[in-house]
Order: sequence, then structure tokens, then C-alpha cells
Amino acid sequence: MSYALDRAPNPYDALPEVPSFSLTSDDITDGGVMPDEYVKGGGNRSPQLSWSGAPADTKGYAISVFDVDAPSPSGWWHWFVAGIPASVTSVARGEVPSGAFCLRNDFGEFRYDGPEPPPGHGTHRYFIAVHALDSASLGISAERPTTQAGCVVTFHTLARAVIMVTYEE
Repeated sequence: MSYALDRAPNPYDALPEVPSFSLTSDDITDGGVMPDEYVKGGGNRSPQLSWSGAPADTKGYAISVFDVDAPSPSGWWHWFVAGIPASVTSVARGEVPSGAFCLRNDFGEFRYDGPEPPPGHGTHRYFIAVHALDSASLGISAERPTTQAGCVVTFHTLARAVIMVTYEE
């Protein structure tokens, strides 16, 4: 069974509207297909990300990778990084910025785990977001569930930059 790309809404459309800023990558392209190097069954490395144009009063950042098309009513979190200092404007391929930490993803790991949609489930969309925050510390620990962390981050987001990529098994 194959599913249409528009079966689930963009997860950020239902949240309070915030300004955007620039998010680019040497490894992925907005609207493109996720290369195998960044897929769970491939190289399973997080892609390089760079951003600019966040609000001047940004105190920190969070990064998330979310599969809105997972066969679950709540989607699937592949990566959630918190505690990124405001001075950081890029993340190297396969790394987490110094001082930042990964929350447990929906695979149960404290790391990036790339796309791995069920075979035959159709094309999934992966929203890679960098959230510019109004606080350096949000009281988020690595043990906090990603859904709770997502709510906390939502209420502290000054601006958000998003790249959407697709992948199909």
C-alpha cells in the first residue's frame, strides 16, 4: 500500500506562527530525497546543517528531526538536540555541538537515527528543524520524552528554520 505525501499536515502548521530564518545543508536539499548515508539502514549519520538570520535575542537552539508520516498518531522522532548555545550556527555531519545533548528518540536511543519507514509504506517526509529559542536553558533533560520537550521548545521558539526531505524503503 502506498500513501500520498499530503496525508498528514506539516507539523509546524498547527503551532503558533513564528518568523523563519535560513537553514542550509551540504548534505541534503529541501524537498529532496534523503541520501542513504543519513538513513538508519545506511550510514546513519546526521547531516551537516548551517543556519543564519535568527533573531538577535536568540539565547540558544534546539534541533529536531520528525517523521510526520510514521504509522502512528503521534509521528516519529528521529533526533532531538537541546542545549545548543546561541553562538553555534552549524552542526558538522555526524556530530552534536559541544555542550548540547540528545534526548531519547523514538527508537529508544540518545542519538540521531535516520529514516527507516516500513517497507511498502510509501514516501515519508522528514522535517528537520532548527528552533531559535528565548532561553539558553529550558529545564529539558536527556530523559525527558521528546514530545514533552517539543512542547517546551514550542513555547520558547522565537523563530524556526525547516528543511523537509523524503525517503521511501
